[in-house]
Amino acid sequence: FDDVDAVIFTHVDNNMTVSWGDSRGTGLVSVEYLFDGVAAHGAGDPWKGRSALDAVELMNVGWNFRREHLHPLQRSHYVISSGGDQPNVVPSYASVWYFIREITAEGIRENFDTLQRVAEGAAMMTDTTVSRRIIGAAWPRHFNRPIALAMDENIKKIGLPTWSEDDQRFAKALQTLMGADRPIGLATNLSGIGEPLPSPVSGGSDDIGDISWNVPTVTLRYPANVGRLQGHHWSSAMAMATPIAHKGAVAGAKVVATTMLDLIQNKSLIGDALSYFDDVQTADVKYVPFIGPDDAPAIEKNAEIMALFKDRLEELYYEPSRFDTYLDQLGIEYPQFEPTVIQRNPL
Repeated sequence: FDDVDAVIFTHVDNNMTVSWGDSRGTGLVSVEYLFDGVAAHGAGDPWKGRSALDAVELMNVGWNFRREHLHPLQRSHYVISSGGDQPNVVPSYASVWYFIREITAEGIRENFDTLQRVAEGAAMMTDTTVSRRIIGAAWPRHFNRPIALAMDENIKKIGLPTWSEDDQRFAKALQTLMGADRPIGLATNLSGIGEPLPSPVSGGSDDIGDISWNVPTVTLRYPANVGRLQGHHWSSAMAMATPIAHKGAVAGAKVVATTMLDLIQNKSLIGDALSYFDDVQTADVKYVPFIGPDDAPAIEKNAEIMALFKDRLEELYYEPSRFDTYLDQLGIEYPQFEPTVIQRNPL
């Protein structure tokens, strides 16, 4: 980032907004612990075995007991990524994948160190060995005030998309489907610029946080989805194939473009952004990445899923040369509230 003056990041949302200062949410370390034991017959001579799965389970138990004594704003979760092959074989290998989240980088490091000791304790209790590998990481986010203020002016000029009656019907129907007591449909008023919160709020993480501590950065949240839905759930993906997403993405692109013009044409804006970055944001905080030079990217993590679904997904790729919209390609009339058979590779 030595030759980069500023970064504009985007994230889908149900309104159009930008914020500055410490963002709500957390940073994280994504780490996998790998336990090695000794295989044995589970019925014939289990005493000769050393169960790596026992170590994983004891590690999880230890961490779950420790939760009571962690800061209330921390978030931590895990999945057992490998738990053995068959029940009658003492697992000689097992692994568990953790996300350790906190609202400060210092808090992340402290909890990560604690987790490491818990893993080592589990290995000691089971006479197994343990190693770890960093899968990913993200610093807590901090966004640039001068650029955010400039972007907010462009948001005000461009405004939210003009939603059709069908857009609102679809949004309210989806909210009702997901159990909303009062479906409100799509936003028609801007939510305004986000300013630093009086007290931190926990939540998700994003590796744009690391970028934000290396170069002046903002995130535009653009209105291409329906609000009041459940995150990481199929319902949150439904709007992506509708005019809602297209209208919201176009509006967001206009904000990005006009803010880029401001950065190019207004040299004082870059100067103000750098002054804020140097004199305010990083005055007392030194960025030290959680990922080290020996931490290789875990590119194999989704290999099995992609192998399973890649061919099936290709049948649903959008073909803009043949169809005006993706819904036309799928054979869906918008808004449609009854089930239908999705067309795959229509001729």
